[in-house]
Amino acid sequence: MLPEDMTAVLLTGHGGLDKLEYRTDVAVPQPDRDEVLIEVAAAGINNTDINTRIGWYSKTITSETSSGGASGFESVDDDDASWSGTTLKFPRIQGADVCGRIVAVGDGVSPDRIDERVLVSTMLRSYVDYRPYECWTFGSEVDGGFAQYAVAPARETHAVDCDWSDAELAALPCAYSTAENMLHRAAVGAERVLITGASGGVGLAAVQLAKRRGATVIAVCSPDKAAEVKAQGADETIERGLDLIGALGAGSVDVVIDLVVGPQWPQLLDVLRTGGRYAIAGAIGGPISEIDLRTVYLRDLTLYGCTFQDDAVFENLIGYIERDEIRPVVSATYPLSDIVRAQEDFLAKKHTGKLVLVPPTPEK
Repeated sequence: MLPEDMTAVLLTGHGGLDKLEYRTDVAVPQPDRDEVLIEVAAAGINNTDINTRIGWYSKTITSETSSGGASGFESVDDDDASWSGTTLKFPRIQGADVCGRIVAVGDGVSPDRIDERVLVSTMLRSYVDYRPYECWTFGSEVDGGFAQYAVAPARETHAVDCDWSDAELAALPCAYSTAENMLHRAAVGAERVLITGASGGVGLAAVQLAKRRGATVIAVCSPDKAAEVKAQGADETIERGLDLIGALGAGSVDVVIDLVVGPQWPQLLDVLRTGGRYAIAGAIGGPISEIDLRTVYLRDLTLYGCTFQDDAVFENLIGYIERDEIRPVVSATYPLSDIVRAQEDFLAKKHTGKLVLVPPTPEK
């Protein structure tokens, strides 16, 4: 018997950490046709949670995520402050990562799926009729995993069979699908790959996934995290902020996987070989940078912006998990009630890998 109410964290508007409201009286959602209801066991924290809360996706914001991560920004245009460029509806339950078990199904879904251990695709295509280059983010356009229960499309809720902990599984959906999508788009193989922000959730996932593809990985991170990043597969680390041309040489890298951007961005194109590829799926170091387009066309570079994900991306990840080809690094777990402290720690960037929230066990 399912309860009528649940514990959840509501995002009440764009702004600082004070916009996160921990509640114990939120109605348990009901699955519609072709949907399932999941009892959430754990939910990872991601940059998109912070960026959505503070309205960083709005074109009115030109600074890095950290400048408004705790307090928000003075002025945000609500009309374009979500990642998809549409107005976000409040209150919203965030949380792009969900690991849990199916406890109820809507019409059109086999009851045999009840009790499956599952992960939910972060980028949902069901709600936009699988149109190319359109998707909703779990925890943005629809409610997500910062709660005891969450509803998701059955087609994009994937059964997974492994011996991982709930926290390890919850570390995977957003970070690893983002990283895998970048590698998939850039068709990374056994070549030299430079990864920025390599000690974070997505960056560390990209290190593991690039190594899985046979790449030689050069990781950009702070010196105090270099040993941990190498332990996850990096062949070489470069100190964040170091002159990349001096460290690597111009035209020395086949692919750049970039999650940071910021003022050093032009060097990322300079280190690419002629015919090289650059993929971007984040700009936490600052979204505005100058580009000399002669570098792009005279050296036949290909630039990939990576948000939309082909179905194969998440399906690949499920296979990697079940074949034990990857394993996420979980640095810390927190009760859902400590979401503010968890996001403060996330913004401090002191941890390598992922931080995960654990909701209280529901009373039944």
